[in-house]
Amino acid sequence: MFGNINFPFATPPEEGEVIEVAKGILWIRLPLPMALNHVNIYALDDGDGWLIVDTGYHSKRGVKLWETLLAGPLQGKPVKKVLMTHHHPDHIGNVGWFQKHHNVELISTRTAWLYSRMMTLDIQEEWPDELAAYYKSTGMDKTVYQERLNNKPFNYADIVHPMPLGFTRICQDDVLTIGDRTWTVHIGNGHAPAHATLWCNEEPLVLAGDQILPGISSNVGVYATEPDADPLSEWLESCTRLSTIASEDHLVFPGHKLPFTGLPARLNQLIENHHSCLDRLEEFLKVPQTAVDCFPMLFKRKIEGGNYGLAMVEAMAHLNHLLMAGKVTRTADHDGVWIWQSK
Repeated sequence: MFGNINFPFATPPEEGEVIEVAKGILWIRLPLPMALNHVNIYALDDGDGWLIVDTGYHSKRGVKLWETLLAGPLQGKPVKKVLMTHHHPDHIGNVGWFQKHHNVELISTRTAWLYSRMMTLDIQEEWPDELAAYYKSTGMDKTVYQERLNNKPFNYADIVHPMPLGFTRICQDDVLTIGDRTWTVHIGNGHAPAHATLWCNEEPLVLAGDQILPGISSNVGVYATEPDADPLSEWLESCTRLSTIASEDHLVFPGHKLPFTGLPARLNQLIENHHSCLDRLEEFLKVPQTAVDCFPMLFKRKIEGGNYGLAMVEAMAHLNHLLMAGKVTRTADHDGVWIWQSK
Protein backbone atom coordinates (compact mmCIF):
# COMPACT_ATOMS: atom_id res chain seq x y z
CA MET A 1 0.00 0.00 0.00
CA PHE A 2 1.08 3.56 -0.68
CA GLY A 3 0.67 6.50 1.67
CA ASN A 4 -0.97 9.84 0.99
CA ILE A 5 0.48 12.72 -0.98
CA ASN A 6 0.77 15.81 1.22
CA PHE A 7 1.86 19.40 0.71
CA PRO A 8 3.75 20.87 3.68
CA PHE A 9 3.89 24.35 2.11
CA ALA A 10 0.41 25.38 1.02
CA THR A 11 1.37 28.79 -0.36
CA PRO A 12 4.20 29.44 -2.84
CA PRO A 13 6.61 32.37 -2.44
CA GLU A 14 5.51 35.73 -3.83
CA GLU A 15 7.33 37.10 -6.86
CA GLY A 16 10.77 38.34 -5.82
CA GLU A 17 10.60 36.55 -2.45
CA VAL A 18 11.73 33.16 -1.10
CA ILE A 19 10.58 30.49 1.34
CA GLU A 20 13.08 28.34 3.24
CA VAL A 21 11.82 24.77 2.68
CA ALA A 22 14.73 23.07 4.48
CA LYS A 23 17.77 24.43 6.25
CA GLY A 24 19.81 26.28 3.64
CA ILE A 25 17.36 25.58 0.78
CA LEU A 26 15.31 28.49 -0.55
CA TRP A 27 12.27 28.07 -2.81
CA ILE A 28 11.86 30.72 -5.53
CA ARG A 29 9.02 30.91 -8.03
CA LEU A 30 9.41 32.67 -11.40
CA PRO A 31 6.55 33.48 -13.83
CA LEU A 32 5.96 31.82 -17.20
CA PRO A 33 3.78 33.24 -20.03
CA MET A 34 1.67 30.10 -20.48
CA ALA A 35 -1.07 28.04 -18.88
CA LEU A 36 1.50 26.51 -16.51
CA ASN A 37 2.36 29.99 -15.31
CA HIS A 38 5.37 29.38 -13.10
CA VAL A 39 8.59 27.44 -12.64
CA ASN A 40 10.17 26.57 -9.30
CA ILE A 41 13.79 27.50 -8.64
CA TYR A 42 15.84 26.41 -5.65
CA ALA A 43 18.83 28.17 -4.09
CA LEU A 44 21.10 25.94 -2.00
CA ASP A 45 23.53 27.39 0.53
CA ASP A 46 26.99 26.26 -0.61
CA GLY A 47 29.10 27.94 2.03
CA ASP A 48 30.61 31.04 0.47
CA GLY A 49 27.98 31.24 -2.27
CA TRP A 50 24.73 29.86 -3.67
CA LEU A 51 24.08 26.96 -6.01
CA ILE A 52 20.95 27.65 -8.06
CA VAL A 53 18.87 24.78 -9.47
CA ASP A 54 17.30 25.96 -12.77
CA THR A 55 16.79 29.58 -13.82
CA GLY A 56 13.49 30.31 -15.66
CA TYR A 57 12.87 31.92 -19.08
CA HIS A 58 15.24 34.58 -20.33
CA SER A 59 13.43 37.89 -20.73
CA LYS A 60 13.76 41.46 -19.50
CA ARG A 61 11.27 40.64 -16.76
CA GLY A 62 13.14 37.45 -15.84
CA VAL A 63 16.47 39.26 -15.57
CA LYS A 64 14.91 42.04 -13.49
CA LEU A 65 13.47 39.46 -11.10
CA TRP A 66 16.84 37.79 -10.73
CA GLU A 67 18.46 41.16 -10.02
CA THR A 68 15.80 41.76 -7.34
CA LEU A 69 16.45 38.34 -5.80
CA LEU A 70 20.23 38.78 -5.87
CA ALA A 71 19.97 42.19 -4.20
CA GLY A 72 17.33 41.05 -1.70
CA PRO A 73 16.80 37.50 -0.39
CA LEU A 74 20.19 36.25 -1.68
CA GLN A 75 22.09 39.38 -0.62
CA GLY A 76 25.48 38.87 0.95
CA LYS A 77 26.55 35.83 -1.04
CA PRO A 78 27.08 35.45 -4.78
CA VAL A 79 25.64 32.77 -7.03
CA LYS A 80 28.68 30.66 -7.85
CA LYS A 81 27.11 27.58 -9.45
CA VAL A 82 24.02 26.81 -11.51
CA LEU A 83 22.74 23.26 -11.95
CA MET A 84 20.29 22.71 -14.79
CA THR A 85 18.04 19.69 -14.37
CA HIS A 86 17.18 19.42 -18.08
CA HIS A 87 17.29 21.40 -21.31
CA HIS A 88 13.77 22.84 -21.50
CA PRO A 89 13.77 26.65 -21.82
CA ASP A 90 11.64 27.37 -18.76
CA HIS A 91 14.42 25.78 -16.72
CA ILE A 92 17.60 26.99 -18.41
CA GLY A 93 16.68 30.30 -20.06
CA ASN A 94 18.96 32.37 -17.83
CA VAL A 95 21.83 29.89 -17.52
CA GLY A 96 23.91 31.76 -20.10
CA TRP A 97 23.09 35.09 -18.42
CA PHE A 98 24.46 33.76 -15.13
CA GLN A 99 27.56 32.45 -16.89
CA LYS A 100 28.23 35.72 -18.68
CA HIS A 101 27.37 38.22 -15.97
CA HIS A 102 28.15 36.26 -12.79
CA ASN A 103 30.90 33.90 -13.95
CA VAL A 104 29.13 30.85 -12.54
CA GLU A 105 30.08 27.22 -12.95
CA LEU A 106 27.42 25.37 -14.95
CA ILE A 107 26.63 21.81 -13.84
CA SER A 108 24.69 19.58 -16.23
CA THR A 109 24.41 16.18 -17.82
CA ARG A 110 26.26 16.12 -21.12
CA THR A 111 23.11 15.38 -23.12
CA ALA A 112 21.16 18.26 -21.56
CA TRP A 113 24.02 20.68 -22.22
CA LEU A 114 24.44 19.52 -25.83
CA TYR A 115 20.71 19.90 -26.51
CA SER A 116 20.72 23.38 -24.96
CA ARG A 117 23.81 24.56 -26.80
CA MET A 118 22.63 23.10 -30.13
CA MET A 119 19.15 24.55 -29.90
CA THR A 120 20.30 28.07 -29.01
CA LEU A 121 22.38 28.03 -32.20
CA ASP A 122 19.61 26.57 -34.40
CA ILE A 123 17.77 29.66 -35.69
CA GLN A 124 14.96 29.02 -38.17
CA GLU A 125 13.58 31.90 -40.24
CA GLU A 126 11.17 29.60 -42.09
CA TRP A 127 9.48 26.35 -41.13
CA PRO A 128 11.67 23.33 -42.03
CA ASP A 129 10.00 20.97 -44.49
CA GLU A 130 10.48 18.08 -42.06
CA LEU A 131 8.59 19.90 -39.31
CA ALA A 132 5.70 20.82 -41.62
CA ALA A 133 5.48 17.20 -42.76
CA TYR A 134 5.50 15.98 -39.16
CA TYR A 135 2.65 18.32 -38.23
CA LYS A 136 0.66 17.05 -41.20
CA SER A 137 1.36 13.41 -40.30
CA THR A 138 -0.39 13.84 -36.94
CA GLY A 139 -3.67 14.83 -38.59
CA MET A 140 -3.33 18.40 -37.35
CA ASP A 141 -6.43 20.48 -37.96
CA LYS A 142 -5.99 22.26 -41.31
CA THR A 143 -6.78 25.68 -39.83
CA VAL A 144 -4.25 25.18 -37.03
CA TYR A 145 -1.70 23.85 -39.53
CA GLN A 146 -2.04 26.82 -41.86
CA GLU A 147 -1.98 29.30 -39.01
CA ARG A 148 1.27 27.82 -37.74
CA LEU A 149 2.93 27.93 -41.12
CA ASN A 150 1.79 31.52 -41.68
CA ASN A 151 3.62 32.66 -38.56
CA LYS A 152 7.36 32.87 -37.89
CA PRO A 153 8.73 29.68 -36.33
CA PHE A 154 9.36 29.68 -32.61
CA ASN A 155 13.07 29.63 -31.89
CA TYR A 156 14.53 28.32 -28.64
CA ALA A 157 16.88 31.30 -28.62
CA ASP A 158 13.88 33.63 -28.32
CA ILE A 159 13.67 32.77 -24.61
CA VAL A 160 17.11 31.27 -23.86
CA HIS A 161 20.19 33.43 -23.36
CA PRO A 162 23.19 32.44 -25.52
CA MET A 163 25.22 29.80 -23.70
CA PRO A 164 29.00 30.18 -23.51
CA LEU A 165 31.23 27.16 -23.91
CA GLY A 166 32.07 25.11 -20.88
CA PHE A 167 30.24 23.07 -18.24
CA THR A 168 30.85 20.49 -15.51
CA ARG A 169 29.37 17.11 -16.36
CA ILE A 170 27.31 15.02 -13.96
CA CYS A 171 26.38 11.37 -14.48
CA GLN A 172 24.27 8.66 -12.82
CA ASP A 173 25.50 7.90 -9.26
CA ASP A 174 27.77 10.94 -9.05
CA VAL A 175 27.80 12.51 -5.58
CA LEU A 176 27.79 16.29 -5.24
CA THR A 177 28.74 18.11 -2.05
CA ILE A 178 26.65 21.25 -1.62
CA GLY A 179 27.18 23.00 1.69
CA ASP A 180 26.78 20.49 4.54
CA ARG A 181 24.92 17.93 2.42
CA THR A 182 25.84 15.36 -0.20
CA TRP A 183 23.48 14.56 -3.07
CA THR A 184 23.46 11.51 -5.35
CA VAL A 185 22.57 12.07 -9.00
CA HIS A 186 19.84 9.86 -10.47
CA ILE A 187 19.08 10.30 -14.16
CA GLY A 188 15.57 10.14 -15.57
CA ASN A 189 14.32 10.09 -19.15
CA GLY A 190 11.10 10.41 -21.11
CA HIS A 191 10.17 14.01 -20.37
CA ALA A 192 13.66 15.13 -21.35
CA PRO A 193 16.76 13.09 -22.15
CA ALA A 194 19.25 12.72 -19.30
CA HIS A 195 17.18 14.68 -16.80
CA ALA A 196 19.13 15.09 -13.55
CA THR A 197 17.48 14.60 -10.16
CA LEU A 198 19.37 14.99 -6.86
CA TRP A 199 18.72 12.80 -3.79
CA CYS A 200 20.15 13.94 -0.47
CA ASN A 201 22.14 11.31 1.43
CA GLU A 202 21.76 12.84 4.90
CA GLU A 203 18.08 13.81 4.83
CA PRO A 204 15.01 12.66 2.86
CA LEU A 205 15.13 15.48 0.30
CA VAL A 206 14.80 15.25 -3.50
CA LEU A 207 15.39 17.95 -6.11
CA ALA A 208 13.16 16.50 -8.81
CA GLY A 209 12.93 19.07 -11.63
CA ASP A 210 10.19 17.94 -14.03
CA GLN A 211 10.93 14.25 -13.63
CA ILE A 212 8.47 14.00 -10.73
CA LEU A 213 5.63 16.52 -10.47
CA PRO A 214 2.56 16.51 -8.23
CA GLY A 215 -0.92 16.94 -9.64
CA ILE A 216 0.11 16.99 -13.29
CA SER A 217 1.98 14.49 -15.41
CA SER A 218 5.13 15.72 -17.12
CA ASN A 219 4.70 16.01 -20.88
CA VAL A 220 6.15 12.99 -22.69
CA GLY A 221 6.37 13.83 -26.36
CA VAL A 222 7.59 12.71 -29.77
CA TYR A 223 9.05 15.44 -31.95
CA ALA A 224 10.04 15.85 -35.59
CA THR A 225 13.69 15.52 -34.61
CA GLU A 226 13.10 11.84 -33.73
CA PRO A 227 9.66 10.89 -35.07
CA ASP A 228 9.98 7.15 -34.36
CA ALA A 229 11.12 7.56 -30.75
CA ASP A 230 9.47 5.78 -27.82
CA PRO A 231 10.02 8.19 -24.90
CA LEU A 232 7.14 6.65 -22.97
CA SER A 233 9.17 3.45 -22.47
CA GLU A 234 11.98 5.58 -21.06
CA TRP A 235 9.54 7.46 -18.83
CA LEU A 236 8.03 4.28 -17.39
CA GLU A 237 11.47 2.76 -16.83
CA SER A 238 12.62 5.91 -15.00
CA CYS A 239 9.55 6.04 -12.75
CA THR A 240 9.88 2.34 -11.93
CA ARG A 241 13.60 2.66 -11.15
CA LEU A 242 13.19 5.76 -9.00
CA SER A 243 10.36 4.12 -7.08
CA THR A 244 12.88 1.60 -5.69
CA ILE A 245 14.68 4.39 -3.78
CA ALA A 246 11.64 6.50 -2.89
CA SER A 247 10.39 6.66 0.69
CA GLU A 248 7.24 8.03 2.32
CA ASP A 249 9.15 10.75 4.15
CA HIS A 250 10.99 12.12 1.12
CA LEU A 251 10.26 15.84 0.74
CA VAL A 252 10.23 16.44 -3.01
CA PHE A 253 11.07 19.82 -4.54
CA PRO A 254 9.50 19.73 -8.03
CA GLY A 255 10.01 22.05 -10.99
CA HIS A 256 6.33 23.08 -10.92
CA LYS A 257 3.47 23.05 -8.39
CA LEU A 258 4.12 22.56 -4.64
CA PRO A 259 6.75 20.60 -2.69
CA PHE A 260 5.24 17.35 -1.47
CA THR A 261 5.66 14.12 0.48
CA GLY A 262 4.26 10.71 -0.45
CA LEU A 263 6.74 10.02 -3.23
CA PRO A 264 6.06 6.26 -3.62
CA ALA A 265 2.36 6.97 -4.13
CA ARG A 266 3.07 9.67 -6.67
CA LEU A 267 5.44 7.52 -8.71
CA ASN A 268 2.89 4.70 -8.67
CA GLN A 269 0.24 7.14 -9.94
CA LEU A 270 2.50 8.29 -12.77
CA ILE A 271 3.11 4.70 -13.85
CA GLU A 272 -0.48 3.51 -13.55
CA ASN A 273 -1.96 6.56 -15.26
CA HIS A 274 0.03 5.85 -18.41
CA HIS A 275 -0.73 2.13 -18.41
CA SER A 276 -4.45 2.90 -18.05
CA CYS A 277 -4.21 5.45 -20.84
CA LEU A 278 -2.49 2.94 -23.13
CA ASP A 279 -5.22 0.36 -22.49
CA ARG A 280 -7.94 2.89 -23.34
CA LEU A 281 -6.09 4.01 -26.44
CA GLU A 282 -5.69 0.47 -27.77
CA GLU A 283 -9.43 -0.05 -27.36
CA PHE A 284 -10.18 3.31 -29.01
CA LEU A 285 -8.05 2.38 -32.02
CA LYS A 286 -10.28 -0.51 -32.98
CA VAL A 287 -11.61 2.19 -35.29
CA PRO A 288 -8.83 3.84 -37.38
CA GLN A 289 -7.79 7.27 -36.05
CA THR A 290 -5.20 10.00 -36.51
CA ALA A 291 -3.13 11.22 -33.57
CA VAL A 292 -5.25 14.36 -33.27
CA ASP A 293 -8.44 12.25 -33.36
CA CYS A 294 -7.21 10.70 -30.10
CA PHE A 295 -7.22 14.01 -28.17
CA PRO A 296 -10.71 13.67 -26.60
CA MET A 297 -10.02 10.12 -25.41
CA LEU A 298 -6.52 10.89 -24.10
CA PHE A 299 -7.11 14.25 -22.45
CA LYS A 300 -10.87 14.39 -21.80
CA ARG A 301 -11.04 18.13 -22.42
CA LYS A 302 -10.93 20.55 -25.30
CA ILE A 303 -7.39 21.13 -26.50
CA GLU A 304 -6.60 24.56 -27.89
CA GLY A 305 -4.02 27.34 -27.87
CA GLY A 306 -0.60 26.59 -26.47
CA ASN A 307 -1.71 23.16 -25.24
CA TYR A 308 -2.35 21.92 -28.78
CA GLY A 309 1.31 21.23 -29.55
CA LEU A 310 1.91 19.54 -26.19
CA ALA A 311 -1.13 17.32 -26.69
CA MET A 312 -0.04 16.43 -30.20
CA VAL A 313 3.45 15.25 -29.23
CA GLU A 314 2.08 13.34 -26.21
CA ALA A 315 -0.51 11.58 -28.37
CA MET A 316 2.29 10.56 -30.72
CA ALA A 317 4.32 9.22 -27.78
CA HIS A 318 1.49 6.92 -26.72
CA LEU A 319 0.85 5.77 -30.29
CA ASN A 320 4.53 5.07 -30.92
CA HIS A 321 4.69 3.08 -27.69
CA LEU A 322 1.83 0.85 -28.82
CA LEU A 323 3.43 0.54 -32.26
CA MET A 324 6.76 -0.57 -30.77
CA ALA A 325 4.88 -3.10 -28.64
CA GLY A 326 3.29 -4.55 -31.78
CA LYS A 327 -0.24 -3.66 -30.65
CA VAL A 328 -1.18 -1.20 -33.42
CA THR A 329 -0.38 -0.52 -37.04
CA ARG A 330 0.08 2.77 -38.83
CA THR A 331 -0.48 3.55 -42.51
CA ALA A 332 0.09 6.81 -44.34
CA ASP A 333 -2.84 8.12 -46.37
CA HIS A 334 -2.48 10.02 -49.67
CA ASP A 335 -1.76 13.29 -47.77
CA GLY A 336 0.95 11.77 -45.59
CA VAL A 337 -1.28 11.53 -42.50
CA TRP A 338 -0.65 8.54 -40.26
CA ILE A 339 -3.72 6.38 -39.67
CA TRP A 340 -3.45 4.22 -36.55
CA GLN A 341 -5.41 1.04 -35.82
CA SER A 342 -5.33 -1.75 -33.25
CA LYS A 343 -4.39 -5.19 -34.49
